[in-house]
Amino acid sequence: MGNLLGRNTQPSRVTEQDKAVLQLKQQRDKLKQYQKKITLQLEKERSLAKLLLKDGRKEKALLLLKKRRYQDQLLDKTENQISNLERMIQDIEFMQIEMTVIEGLKVGNDCLKSMHKIMSIEDVERILDETQESIEYQRQIDEMLAGALTQEDEDAVLAELHAITQGEDIAFPEVPTEPIPEVPEAARAQPERRGGKNKPDREMLAA
Repeated sequence: MGNLLGRNTQPSRVTEQDKAVLQLKQQRDKLKQYQKKITLQLEKERSLAKLLLKDGRKEKALLLLKKRRYQDQLLDKTENQISNLERMIQDIEFMQIEMTVIEGLKVGNDCLKSMHKIMSIEDVERILDETQESIEYQRQIDEMLAGALTQEDEDAVLAELHAITQGEDIAFPEVPTEPIPEVPEAARAQPERRGGKNKPDREMLAA
């Protein structure tokens, strides 16, 4: 029980403007009820005046019609009051919307000011300069690589890039690990002997 009594209640979200609108709507509804009541009463009095005239009670009927005329004027005033209340309710509700919009603009403006403090114009210019330098540096590297590679190398690089994007690996030829055997001296001397033997034959044919 103590916990229930000691529990902190949340602040009410009902503003003074909401209370004012509620009171105005209650007054409007009461006036509408009064308007409906007077309208029914006027209809009854009109019917009663007709009966009095039929009975020859003209003075009584005239008095009742005067009373009806006065109530009819009150009905017109009630209609004007209802219109004024409804207009005031609309003005307050529209003002609440405007206040919400203004509050949102204020929050947005404060947020922009905070962001401007974090990143100034000098910081933006510095970042743009650094970005431009990085782009220029990469362009120079691209030009150097483009000049150092042959067309065959370019094709191989593009093929490797295509294979990587497709999720496949390129099968490169295996490099032999065993040493290449040397050619014997006798095998290298045979072409020389053949060349020397054929030389006199060519000279005889030329003679």
